[in-house]
Amino acid sequence: MIAIIDYGMGNLFSLSSSLKSLGQDVKVTGDPEDLRKADRLFLPGVGAFEDASKRLYGTGLAQVIKEEAAAGKPLMGICLGMQLLFDRSFEYGEWEGLGLVPGDVVPMEGYVDSSLKIPQIGWNALHFTGKECPVFQDTKEGDYVYFVHSYYASKCEDHTIATTEYSKELTAAVANGNVIGCQFHPEKSGEIGLKILKNFCQMEAQS
Repeated sequence: MIAIIDYGMGNLFSLSSSLKSLGQDVKVTGDPEDLRKADRLFLPGVGAFEDASKRLYGTGLAQVIKEEAAAGKPLMGICLGMQLLFDRSFEYGEWEGLGLVPGDVVPMEGYVDSSLKIPQIGWNALHFTGKECPVFQDTKEGDYVYFVHSYYASKCEDHTIATTEYSKELTAAVANGNVIGCQFHPEKSGEIGLKILKNFCQMEAQS
């Protein structure tokens, strides 16, 4: 069973629908016992990092996610869910992340060209860094995926597996063992996104 973590800040329907279209047994849940029983976890998210962090820590879900990831269970964070994997975010203050991938989340404003709209909304190309990751084995250099974000992950070069260009290089995907993060939305990225989700669903737990 695959658990999509419901903490009140995710676009859960489209992700659930995509996974079910791949024949997966999916449960949208905020129950810690469900997360412990699941074979793999998805952490989606839309909205503000502060609210998401407070909900995860306030409900105790943060500790469960950390424990399951430490035990080797595959975990994928998507959009805000990816940003939550990092140590901290500087979105209107400084907020604690899950600390599962080293790095910070910082604003695109002041970094990308001022003529570009923030958030970045729409399709953009992936560029791979050369680090192997089975989740992206069917994804080619230059394949387009769908982004919606105003912040990006920095100081995470050792774990960055893909970037995208928005006048400057931005982190598009990261991996730290069994923990995967996608800044883009695979569930909104057509056949390419479905391949990424399918590969994650086949990813083995790490001991």
